Amino acid sequence: MTAKIVYTGDLRTLCTHMHSGSTIETDAPTDNHGKGERFSPTDLVATALGTCIVTTIGIKTQDMNININGLVCEVQKFMASEPRRIAEIKVHLVFPKTESYSDKEKTIMERIAHTCPVALSLHPDLKQTLTFEY
Repeated sequence: MTAKIVYTGDLRTLCTHMHSGSTIETDAPTDNHGKGERFSPTDLVATALGTCIVTTIGIKTQDMNININGLVCEVQKFMASEPRRIAEIKVHLVFPKTESYSDKEKTIMERIAHTCPVALSLHPDLKQTLTFEY
């Protein structure tokens, strides 16, 4: 089992990662009856895309001995209605200004970003907008 999710009431859940025991609490967003005091389930989807991009770039750059320590990933989620769903996720990657990357390295990192497992798992109608700042 990957995770155990317990509904704790008041539109909140407590999610436990079974392997590590770490937890995440969720809350419904303010525009959907919640308090917005925690990540919402759709926030986690958008965040999963950002963390997957950063992690897979990290795996490849570690193998290539390229330093990306300090890489910042800013994620923005846009909702649509009828049916309520995520319409777009914008991911802005800001690479450390202390590093210099070749055009080849940039191409590799950008290709990885567009093809990480989460990006490939999301529905094609969900717009993924990625920008890179070096």
